[in-house]
Amino acid sequence: MSRSLVVKVTAGADAPERCAQAFTVAATAAASGVPVSLWLTGESAWFALPGRAAEFDLPHSAPLTDLLASVLAAGTVTLCTQCAARREIGPADVIDGVRIAGAAVFVEEAMAEGAQALVY
Repeated sequence: MSRSLVVKVTAGADAPERCAQAFTVAATAAASGVPVSLWLTGESAWFALPGRAAEFDLPHSAPLTDLLASVLAAGTVTLCTQCAARREIGPADVIDGVRIAGAAVFVEEAMAEGAQALVY
């Protein structure tokens, strides 16, 4: 049985430490060879847009752009369908490699055999 990690981040610039922790855990898992899926929900939805991660700054934290790039290179990044709609973000607006999907896909990933889900 292979293990996978599903990380849902609900915080953005409104709770920078919690946001950075989620991205750091997801990027560390990806760098370690763990299949990882990062879900952008709530205020973190904005990081699906080009340039938004570069605006995030938290002292003593790796740049969010680097963490996001690591996950995109080795895992999956998903923007919540409802969160995208509330912010008027469409598929053409997001960074290459970011998909938009809803709760059914999240539940499928989180409930897969060997999956561990974390919510920040």
